[in-house]
Amino acid sequence: MDVRRQDLNKTNMAAQHNFRKLNIWREGIEIVKDTYATTKIFPKSETYSLTNQMQRCSISIPSNIAEGTSKSSTKHFMTYLETALGSAFEWETQLIIAFEIHYISEDTFKHLERKIQSIQGMITRFMESLEKKS
Repeated sequence: MDVRRQDLNKTNMAAQHNFRKLNIWREGIEIVKDTYATTKIFPKSETYSLTNQMQRCSISIPSNIAEGTSKSSTKHFMTYLETALGSAFEWETQLIIAFEIHYISEDTFKHLERKIQSIQGMITRFMESLEKKS
């Protein structure tokens, strides 16, 4: 095993949580996949606007959760969870916009709205449980 891999393993072992085992991270990945599938049908004129914004915002959710797990304190981890939660609310707003301007059907909207609200609740409850432990 080379030195870089040893250092990486030490870093991962030092993390408070294994992000790959967190349901909030896995559900965040699902939102990313849903976002890419959904924005594929958006008009080409939206490529650098709503499409790009929704994709970047969705990626921010699991990315901030993962990055937060590397932090050495619960306080720092919570900062990243708050950012992930903010991105989830931002994404929900963009979903509403996509529906209001008729880029997605009502069925798609309701399905994705349920998913993002579920993630918002999961992140919030996870944060509350961390606060109780600290």
